[in-house]
Amino acid sequence: MTPEPQPFRSPLMDLEPDWIDYNGHLNLAYYHVLFDRGIDALFDSLGLGEEYRATRGYTTYSAETHVCYLREVPPAARVYATAQIVGLDAKRLHIFQELFHEDGWRAATLESLSLSIDQNHPSGGPKVAPFPADVFARVAAVAAEHAKLPTPDRLGRAVRLGRG
Repeated sequence: MTPEPQPFRSPLMDLEPDWIDYNGHLNLAYYHVLFDRGIDALFDSLGLGEEYRATRGYTTYSAETHVCYLREVPPAARVYATAQIVGLDAKRLHIFQELFHEDGWRAATLESLSLSIDQNHPSGGPKVAPFPADVFARVAAVAAEHAKLPTPDRLGRAVRLGRG
């Protein structure tokens, strides 16, 4: 029996004491740190991490992010991030992440757009450039698996005031 597709899941991550703000919960800036560590784990698994930059001269840059804070993360919590590739083209990677408490409740979501960057582009890099073909194929295979997952409920949200 073929296992059901799953989003990528990072290892458990601990909060650092300095990340707790005067309200007694995780400061908003550190949600980004945790999401970044989660995406680093995903990128390492896809071959897009630090070694990719060192050996291939390519990397990724974040072009846009959108965070929704859903529940306060208390001090001493342990969390993990999931990631689902929701879009891919030759130069861009659209990812939806969720941050979960180790007990399974969702604390936040982050939607991001990452760009493929050639650090040594002939025009005087770094510059947005297509992913190398082998890398694109590897990421596309994971994206195809993630396309079998349900569409995330908070995908595509925008900041706006409600009507009325």
